[in-house]
Order: sequence, then structure tokens, then C-alpha cells
Amino acid sequence: MNATAKPRIGFIGLGLMGHGIAKNLVTKGFPLTVRVNRNRKPLEDILAAGAKEVATNADVARNSDIVFLCVTGAPQVEEIVHGKDGLASAARKGLVIVDTSTSEPATTAKMRDLLAPQGVLFVDAPLARTPLEAEAGRLNIMVGADDATFAALKPVLQAFCENIIHAGPAGHGLMIKLINNFIAQAIATATAEACAAAAKSGVSIKKLHEVISAGAVNSGIFQMMVGKMLESNGDLTGLKFTLVNAMKDLRYYTHFAESLPVPAIIGEAVHQSLVNANLLGFGDKYVASLIEAQEKLAGVKIVPRS
Repeated sequence: MNATAKPRIGFIGLGLMGHGIAKNLVTKGFPLTVRVNRNRKPLEDILAAGAKEVATNADVARNSDIVFLCVTGAPQVEEIVHGKDGLASAARKGLVIVDTSTSEPATTAKMRDLLAPQGVLFVDAPLARTPLEAEAGRLNIMVGADDATFAALKPVLQAFCENIIHAGPAGHGLMIKLINNFIAQAIATATAEACAAAAKSGVSIKKLHEVISAGAVNSGIFQMMVGKMLESNGDLTGLKFTLVNAMKDLRYYTHFAESLPVPAIIGEAVHQSLVNANLLGFGDKYVASLIEAQEKLAGVKIVPRS
């Protein structure tokens, strides 16, 4: 490859977050290769902008210097790397695989160790923010890598990130992400429970929102849940992250905490609240539907409905 040329990028995982990332990469001049997607719609504008489509994960590896993964979790990462026609089957010395998924630290370490003898770097670089910021090229990213690898990746990451954080050595990006997501879901769970307590006692949810909005307890998550719900007559889509994925992330967090070990009393409680919401049938809904789960559990009306 010409030293002055932009690296060839491969991308696997054109979901809500992945679409925006891939779109920013190709429109900002990076040669982009994507794998065939069963749902053609996310590919249309990316292919129109100049991306190349290939049939297998191995084909992505053959056509790329850096491959980005943006998938659900650990099982999907392992399948993409070591499954049939996986990245590992076509890997070569110098290839860099950047996993932006929220996976398990043990899986990340396993991938890193298995690929190292082939001269392949496996970098954990999970994301924060939402699909809206992905489309705008304003994501946050936490990179676990040595200094040289981080420096080499940074110009590529700038195509779709506003804040690029060198979290530390390999593995630390994912560890920070799991801790971050634990805090986020703890706030979301507490918010939903607080709404149930207010509704059951007769306290005005609008007044609760007014008090919290004016004080130190206020947060972006609170506003995306309660603020959005109140201002939009029951809209629970302010935080576009599904409850099934939230449950998965908290399971990964509690496994991580147990592996250290540290007490995970709050983490386990948050995980179980997410399990309950999934069992109640809200898994495909977004995090703010924890409020709907609380309506069922507490037998109260919280969400304004026209």
C-alpha cells in the first residue's frame, strides 16, 4: 500500500450504529469493503458512495488493511473471526481488526491471543452515544491498544468520532465500556423505579421531572427517558438501545466484576431488573420501556397515553 494512501477499510455489521460509521468512512474518502447484508436497505447509500460489496467475512479480510466489527456481542464476534469463511481464514501479517462491539473481556483476550501468531492485531474499541451521533460522525470511542497502534488508528477513527479516548492497553477499552454501561443502566433502572414510586404514591411525574431537572441528580439518561416521555405524550424512544442488548451488557459486566473479583451488588440488581423487563416482553423495545415494565410490576399508570 502507498504510504500516503488511506488504508483500505473493511466493515462488518451495518446495523443502527454500523450504518452511520460505514457511511462516514466511505464519504470521507476511505476505500470501503462491506459484506453482503440480508437487509439490503442499509447498503444502498453506502454502495452508492463507492463502497465495494463482497460475499464473505474472509473476502472482507482479503480486501482490507483494517476491518471494523460492529455487532451484538461475543458470540457474533467469534463467528465472524473464526467461523466458516471467517476473518482468520484469510488473515495476514499486518491486518488490524477493530472490534467496536460491546463484548466480553474474556472473548476479546481469546481473539487477541489466537490471532497474534498470524501477525494480526485485535483491538477493542467499543462505542458510546447513539445512532444519531453515528450518522453525524460524532461518536465517542474507547480504544484499548498500545501507543503506536492507537496513533495509527486515530486518523481513521476521526472519520466517525468526536471524542477518541485512549483507554489504556489492550482490553481496557472494553472494560471501561462495561463499567460505563453499568452506570448508565443503573440510572435507567433507578429512574423507572422512581417513576413507579411516584405514580403509586400519587406524586406528579411532571413535578418529579421539574425537581430533578433543576438539581444535581439530573442526567442525560433521565431526560431521554422521563423528559422525552412527558414532552412527547408517552414517547419511550429517546434512548435508542434495546432492552435485550442492555440485559446482555449487564450480564457481561457482572461476569467481569466476578472475575476480578469485586462486589457487584448493584450490578446484579440492575441486571435482574433488565431480565424482568425482557421476561415481560419488552426486549425489543428501548431502554425507556423499563417504565412500562414498572407499570406492569407495580400495577400503576405512568406513561401518558392519548
